[in-house]
Amino acid sequence: MHTRQEKMEAFGRLLDVMNDLREKCPWDRKQTNESLRANTIEETYELCDALIKDDNHNICKELGDVLLHIVFYSKIGEEKGAFDVADVCNQLCDKLIFRHPHVYGDAVANTPDQVRQTWEQIKTKEKDGNKTVLSGVPDALPSLIKAYRVQDKARNVGFDWEDRRDVWKKVKEEIAEFEAEVEQAYNHAETEEAKAAAKQHATEEFGDVMFSLINAARLYKINPDNALEHTNQKFIKRFNYVEAKAKEQGLDLKDLTLEQMDAWWEEAKNRLVG
Repeated sequence: MHTRQEKMEAFGRLLDVMNDLREKCPWDRKQTNESLRANTIEETYELCDALIKDDNHNICKELGDVLLHIVFYSKIGEEKGAFDVADVCNQLCDKLIFRHPHVYGDAVANTPDQVRQTWEQIKTKEKDGNKTVLSGVPDALPSLIKAYRVQDKARNVGFDWEDRRDVWKKVKEEIAEFEAEVEQAYNHAETEEAKAAAKQHATEEFGDVMFSLINAARLYKINPDNALEHTNQKFIKRFNYVEAKAKEQGLDLKDLTLEQMDAWWEEAKNRLVG
């Protein structure tokens, strides 16, 4: 690993390269906050993909791409006379110090849970901090992650189940309500208007089912987004296996029976890891 001096030199080199690109490269010179935004989102997801796969080579690579965007936005801010990368770093350090009084002050917090219990209260006391408990959750977050975050923030101020096992009653209740609405939408509603209304109610109830399951995952310290992505990757591997087996025999997936696909699916479950 590198020394502190080497790390500082590497960061300085990045700033120098950014200055060169902004001055001499037509593409880099043309970029704005708005034009970079979509790329930033893409780079963040690529980093998340590397993280979920625990791929250290690509984690390092994608961290570099995300860091480039941070430096790029800071350079644009500097050109506008609004802020520079030193302001970004200093504001971050000030925030971290303020939010960790058990490290930089006299407060006591010996466990992660003790830290989290005071986290939201500390944030609302900041000069530019969140004015309400849930205001710090970005509107643009994907819905699954947003649900987890709002539940977690509410938990930090005591709004949570006293016994996590009680959540299962809520999960079962929401599933039953969703099932009832689906039956109404697809089997009992007679007019198009009634079907549309029933489908809307079913959609709302399905949202409640997902919210309650995310709540259950959180209470059992399972990250639902990570869990779902692991299942996505598992499904992809197994489905690709079925498709490959079909191709080996000169068959098209559309021509297979469900029983044939199920047989290869079970084979994939036994042969593939994950």
